[in-house]
Amino acid sequence: MNLADLRREYSRAELDEAHTDADPIVQFGRWFAEAQAAELREPNAMTLATADASGRPSARIVLLKGVGPAGFTFFTDYRSQKGREIDANPYAALVFHWQELERQVRASGRVERLSREDSWAYFRSRPAASRVGAWASHQSAPLPDRSGLDARVQALSADYADGDIPLPPHWGGYRLVPDTMEFWQGRPSRLHDRIGYHLTVEGAWQRTRLSP
Repeated sequence: MNLADLRREYSRAELDEAHTDADPIVQFGRWFAEAQAAELREPNAMTLATADASGRPSARIVLLKGVGPAGFTFFTDYRSQKGREIDANPYAALVFHWQELERQVRASGRVERLSREDSWAYFRSRPAASRVGAWASHQSAPLPDRSGLDARVQALSADYADGDIPLPPHWGGYRLVPDTMEFWQGRPSRLHDRIGYHLTVEGAWQRTRLSP
């Protein structure tokens, strides 16, 4: 297989400043609604990139669980690699890739923890098995074998058989508060449309077309 020969042409749509909202969160909402209407599989899947104190990056796919004027929210184990890196370097980036629509959205900014009340509100909406899993797994820690994890899940499931599963102290939500965002629409000949947003020191969004 010659990877250099793998390519496809993009031609579904165009994107210009006149057809984007002045607020990138509103624009994201429009595109996300269109991704849902297109019945894409997990349109809320996003790449989350973090970096440790030395600047060494890491990335993984997580699920967006909320978006609004304040930013993008997701949930995880605070003890995970991403949680430790956010503690050490509270800036991160997100990427949404909706291949079927030939679209991509990027966002970057500061990350903050949600309140325990907000984390609890989401935690109790999760299936019981997922809530038990948050207690059973020390995310990102070495695991000698699968059987130990399975045994913890079984024991905790028995302990919480009544469904009253508390919020773990090591688990909760984060919000990425963007100060830059970019909307990418695939176009022919790799001359893609890119509309970037930058938050000024005055707190206003500045919108700019970027070269492909």
